[in-house]
Amino acid sequence: MDEITFKIDGHEIQAQAGETILSAARRRGLSIPTLCHQDGLKPAGNCRACVVEISGERALAASCCRQPREGMAVSLNSPRVQRSQRLVLELLAAKAPDLAHTLNSELTQWCEAMGVGQPRFTRPAPPPPDRSHPAISVQLDACIQCMRCVRACRDEQVNDVLGVAGWGAATRISFDADEALGQSSCVACGECVQACPTGALTPANGAALQAADAIVDSVCPYCGVGCQLSYRVKGNKVLEAIGRDGPANQGRLCVKGRYGFDYVSSDQRLTTPLIRREGVAKDPADIGRVRRGELALSALFREASWDEALDFAAAGLRQLRDSHAVGAARPLAGFGSAKGSNEEAYLFQKLIRQGFQTNNVDHCTRLCHASSVAALLEGLGSGSVSNPVLDAQHAELILLIGANPSANHPVAASFIKNAVKAGATLIVADPRRAPMARFATHHLAFRPDTDVALLNALLHVIIAEGLTDPDFVAARVNGYEALKAAVAECTPERMSEICGIEPDLLRAVARRYAGAKSAMIFWGMGISQHVHGTDNARCLIALAMITGQIGRPGCGLHPLRGQNNVQGASDAGLIPMMLPNYQRVAVLEVREHFEALWASPLDAQAGLTVVEIIHAAYAGRIKGMFIEGENPAMSDPDLDHARAALARLQHLVVQDIFATETALLADVILPASAQLEKWGSYTNTDRLIQLGRPALQPPGQARQDLWIIEQLARRIGLGWHYWQAADGAGHLAAEAPTARVFEEMRAVMAPLAGVPWARLRREEAVVTPAPLEGEPGHAILFEQSFPTPSGRAQLVPASFMPGPEQPDLDYPLVLGTGRVLEHWHTGAMTRRAEVLDALSPEPLLSMHAEDAAALRLHEGQPIRMASRHGELQAQLQISPEVRRGQVFLPFCYWEAAANVLTGSALDPTGKIPGFKVTAVRVSAAGNPSSKALSE
Repeated sequence: MDEITFKIDGHEIQAQAGETILSAARRRGLSIPTLCHQDGLKPAGNCRACVVEISGERALAASCCRQPREGMAVSLNSPRVQRSQRLVLELLAAKAPDLAHTLNSELTQWCEAMGVGQPRFTRPAPPPPDRSHPAISVQLDACIQCMRCVRACRDEQVNDVLGVAGWGAATRISFDADEALGQSSCVACGECVQACPTGALTPANGAALQAADAIVDSVCPYCGVGCQLSYRVKGNKVLEAIGRDGPANQGRLCVKGRYGFDYVSSDQRLTTPLIRREGVAKDPADIGRVRRGELALSALFREASWDEALDFAAAGLRQLRDSHAVGAARPLAGFGSAKGSNEEAYLFQKLIRQGFQTNNVDHCTRLCHASSVAALLEGLGSGSVSNPVLDAQHAELILLIGANPSANHPVAASFIKNAVKAGATLIVADPRRAPMARFATHHLAFRPDTDVALLNALLHVIIAEGLTDPDFVAARVNGYEALKAAVAECTPERMSEICGIEPDLLRAVARRYAGAKSAMIFWGMGISQHVHGTDNARCLIALAMITGQIGRPGCGLHPLRGQNNVQGASDAGLIPMMLPNYQRVAVLEVREHFEALWASPLDAQAGLTVVEIIHAAYAGRIKGMFIEGENPAMSDPDLDHARAALARLQHLVVQDIFATETALLADVILPASAQLEKWGSYTNTDRLIQLGRPALQPPGQARQDLWIIEQLARRIGLGWHYWQAADGAGHLAAEAPTARVFEEMRAVMAPLAGVPWARLRREEAVVTPAPLEGEPGHAILFEQSFPTPSGRAQLVPASFMPGPEQPDLDYPLVLGTGRVLEHWHTGAMTRRAEVLDALSPEPLLSMHAEDAAALRLHEGQPIRMASRHGELQAQLQISPEVRRGQVFLPFCYWEAAANVLTGSALDPTGKIPGFKVTAVRVSAAGNPSSKALSE
């Protein structure tokens, strides 16, 4: 039965099958008190505030749990129901403090609505508050034990921190084994705070007791999940962030999205244009001096007006452009940003191509998923994910390889954990034992740098044992026979000797993947950030193709995007060999189309990539750069070389919100706007384009990024008019110029053809490709064919080859770099967010206990780490996550900039560096003679 008819207080109500009385009543606008119930959480029925009377039944029923029957008669307002509800509320109010810890106490609101006054019962002695956590205050005197916080932690985020301790009247909410919150394993996602109805859990900054001037809906500025949120704003400052029920997050947030917003209010924000002082040389050593407080920023730069700064910036760029004849290689390049909006990415690449007359434009996607995109374009004709993260709920098996979503994509990780709890099988393949391994049926802790050997073993088993989908291969795949021949000798026994995984386990995993009704592969930069990253992705593509695990719900290929707009920035053309929508600059028809649109000739030669640009700058071939929102002086490999290259530039213009490590090497710094201060669209890892709205005004003289880009364009001779006089002076956010850029971008990007700005404004989130305005976009790709000339996928075999960074007696350990939960990218934003920096304030090198013992090192000890490229100091952390012979260091700390150690060898196809494998040695700080583990 699809629909049930029953009565509430004599009125007929229709309910869907499986719907509760509470839900059906609310749809009709009927009010029922609730405290333990929250949409999105499983019904518990333990507060009894929502009881109703059902005709013919002796006991009152909890409407949040009870489903109606055909013909049932329900009373919401009988004297018996009213007495029971008021008594429940009075008993709960008797346990609460006189003054609530939040302005939005649901208990207070329901007591007022139901006419419940001062409780007649004795209030118990209140437990002491717990202020041990930087993000969350605990006041259990307000706790009514509704268990919403426990269910949010256990069932939604699956972090399993909150529980119940004690007996009888001493029953209480607890953290781990009744620890103080600050000493528990809490990851500060804040889901418990958002769930709490009484203020027993509140933000530690006191936001719960402050009324907001405005509530602004927007999208998170951090990872590629693209969580929708609302900012509560007061006095041009954000009080708190609250998760919205967006299609990518369903109301959930992580610690960065919920507590990492106050970087925008940092006293380190750039507020005035700066020009390097005459005679002050660019010295990479100044980065450390400024960061340590030994050198003032004002010693390097002087303040300037906007006109002076823009004129100076443009003059240097224009002079370098015009110093070379038309057709000659231009000595200019630009780095755009995957943190900026789609509109900024589009306008930036247009400036470089039209104004600088070169294709030397790239961004940090080159350093994270360039190899994944290269393999996907080559094999499937599209660099996009095939299925959204939430499709994990339809997967029978999930293969998570080279990714640590618990730290890098926590909300996505929660959906994967939900799928496992619902019965899906999780296979984790990663040298580190990161938190997701706890939920895995198998954890394949293979040796670093042996991904291809591991994956070829799986391919061999699937082919040798006849586990392929021959009909799918025959209908939709090219290159199968070549792949079969290439992996014929890659038996589990042979590959086991390379990757370190037992042959029987390799066979078991291959069989489970191939035999699953639906299998989905998620991967991260543990796959892509290798000199053989494209080969790694080719193998994953082959796994999906030969088993037909694509084009259906719960299947497919999903490289998890690292930054909030990696997908959108790439779509918009921030790639040296691609114009917007991945149209190659080398193709005459493509160039002619854009030349007609932009009324400018375009270079036919593909530009240099990120690392190639840095090498060219060091060699003097690139003499000038415009860098917007990127920080290559922290993110690039072989960092000492990269910083020296940036310092050698004749003219470096940096547009940013902070004086980043890169900005400290600039000739002119232009203070820009943060995401919370501007309009823009952003495309998440699911290909979901979403709307960001301004919640704050930029500080001081900081300006909108689109305005700055256009001002530079006008000063080098381009007649742009996106930003018009009616839009203001460029300080405050303006929607109109953003919409103008978006509409031009949409005209040259077929996946956005059905998403005019008005639709995005109305719907706030549209999955792409969306070719038709009146229809939803395509969440699942490749259902019938692939966007290749033949409509078929192309398999590209890969052979195992060891990378250049091999351990030896001098450098016996293998370093992997990456992120930690609390920080993001180079730390420019998160290390200026008070809560995030308090939670993770210093660089920690993770090492296995046996390796530390062999080197006579102990937890918390200062250590020195050296590679063939550089050296640094950090603090030692003994960790069970790394296996023997491995160490791990996050790359967000300027005090121990991990990329000082990494080399600049590149993947030949994706042009991405091998960040994940660097040979190093570790010794006690001040003991450089301690070289090798074996010694």
